[in-house]
Amino acid sequence: MAAATGRARADYDYLVKLLLIGDSGVGKSCLLLRFTDDSFTTSFITTIGIDFKIRIFELDGKRIKLQIWDTAGQERFRTITTAYYRNAMGILLVYDVTDESSFNNIRNWIKNIEQHASDNVNKILVGNKADMDESKRAVSTARGQELADEYGIKFFETSAKTNINVEQAFFSIAKDIMKRLSETDFRPAPQTITINNPNTAEGPASASSKSRCCSS
Repeated sequence: MAAATGRARADYDYLVKLLLIGDSGVGKSCLLLRFTDDSFTTSFITTIGIDFKIRIFELDGKRIKLQIWDTAGQERFRTITTAYYRNAMGILLVYDVTDESSFNNIRNWIKNIEQHASDNVNKILVGNKADMDESKRAVSTARGQELADEYGIKFFETSAKTNINVEQAFFSIAKDIMKRLSETDFRPAPQTITINNPNTAEGPASASSKSRCCSS
């Protein structure tokens, strides 16, 4: 495997770009915040365009740098977010276990992946807000597993609020990507991140406003 150059050589062995996609309000930003900062907010936050965070950790003796992109779920941002599919090495498809429509829309998100992402991109299915009372659950664990099996991908139920399976989900897809890269003897070069003027409302910079994202 080719070695990283310059400063990157001492920082990490693999640079991995992940993408979080799914309907607005399923808790993508909260999952990202829990994984990278080990925190949770009860404030309702919606992503405007694109946001990203980085976490570096060791996995199977290798130092992994995860660059995790959080995409907006609203339709008006789709033309922005689809541009980020092309370089994604792994994609987490997120739905809300208390929201039937967010689960049904996973098929549409998979179609977007098929249209815009590389053929060998790794994918996992994530049913978020698993801490919610069973009376509020709209999608059973069995249905989530059945959908994942249909597409041949791994499945996790998570809770950003109570930190259920969050690290397990991210570590799992990172491990699968690392295995794929090692098998193909391919090492991604560090990518330059270009952020548009933050004053541009629909550029790929991030901002926050009130919404219903993070109830769990």
